[in-house]
Amino acid sequence: MKKIILSLLLVINGLMSSFAQSNTGVEMATGLRSSGKIYVVVAVLAVLFLGLAIYLITIDRKISRLEKQQKE
Repeated sequence: MKKIILSLLLVINGLMSSFAQSNTGVEMATGLRSSGKIYVVVAVLAVLFLGLAIYLITIDRKISRLEKQQKE
C-alpha cells in the first residue's frame, strides 16, 4: 500500500513539474501583476490558509482534551 501511494505521489509530482516548466508566460498572472491586483489575491489566499490552520489547531486541541478525559 505504501509503495502504491509513493508511486502515485511521484507521478503527480512529475506531472506538476512538467506543467510548471511548460507555462513560462501566463497571461492572467502578468495582467494581475501589472495592475497590482495580484497582491489582493495573495492576501486572500493567505487569510484563507491562516484561518484553516487556526481551525485545525483548535480542533486538534479539542480532540486531545476529549481523549485525555476518556482515558481518565
